[in-house]
Amino acid sequence: MAPRAARDAGVLFRRIAVTIVGVALVVVGVVLLVLPGPGLLLVLAGLIVLANEYPWAQRYVGPVRRQAIVAAQFSVASRLRIAWTAAVGLALVIGGIVWIAVPSLPFGGVGTGSSLILSGVILLGLLGYSVHRWGGGRGAPAREPARRRVV
Repeated sequence: MAPRAARDAGVLFRRIAVTIVGVALVVVGVVLLVLPGPGLLLVLAGLIVLANEYPWAQRYVGPVRRQAIVAAQFSVASRLRIAWTAAVGLALVIGGIVWIAVPSLPFGGVGTGSSLILSGVILLGLLGYSVHRWGGGRGAPAREPARRRVV
């Protein structure tokens, strides 16, 4: 194969790989917007991957990034939210261990259990990052004061 043809094939392969990975991340992220999981973060990751090859995707990275930051700040705005999220993360990890240990459960086995454990670990990791970054109630966005109605 000539050097130019090999380079063109490499560029095409890279574009195809970026497209497949980016679209897969966006699709899974959109699904996780309605299911439990870090949907907005996966949409953002998919857009960042796609932005490497497609200029149109770069336009969406900023707005989605801002929305992801707002959602992360909201999630650590009170100690109750932090505690609840941590409890859900621990429940996912414990549930995953149970699903591995008791294969007779519906969809029991290593596949389901490990995906539950991975989800719980990701959730706890994101929670820890958000608490560290935005301070768990200290750095959360303040609510706007109620405006007075002028009659």
